[in-house]
Amino acid sequence: RIIYICLAIWALVSYGFGIVLRPLLASIPVGGTMEDIHLTLLHGIRDPADPDTRYSQMPRFGVDGLLDADRIEEVAHFSLSLSGAPHDPALAAPGAQVYAENCVACHGPAGEGDRSQGAPALNDQVWLYGSEPQTVARIIHDGPYGVMPAWSDRLTEAEIRALTVYVHGLGGGE
Repeated sequence: RIIYICLAIWALVSYGFGIVLRPLLASIPVGGTMEDIHLTLLHGIRDPADPDTRYSQMPRFGVDGLLDADRIEEVAHFSLSLSGAPHDPALAAPGAQVYAENCVACHGPAGEGDRSQGAPALNDQVWLYGSEPQTVARIIHDGPYGVMPAWSDRLTEAEIRALTVYVHGLGGGE
């Protein structure tokens, strides 16, 4: 029963569906410990029905007019450069300044991320929604806004604990 519930949202083997905001489960920055995964399953992410839900929101740099399209493209290439992913060095160079002014507070100077804010690492090979420059630029432009319902009213405690162990075992757990 649990697998069918999750498969309605996630792809098999936790690969997600990329830009439609169903990221690779192993790459989610909010909680890699068993306790954190358990709390996320209990209370969800941005679930308005649960007062204990997790919240974090990356700015919508393009939508809100904080950065123009050229700056977004530059910082996307710089962000990709932090992990050694394919990027255009000519665009990444000016993107370093854009990153320093807009991204470093959450993602860190070396792209190490900050789990307490829900900011993923950018200096590893794990990209939540895809590592293509246009995908990264779209995330910067739109600001990801994934949601997950709380499962405490749909699953038993035993099912939530079993799912916690399963998700932790997919990788990325601590």
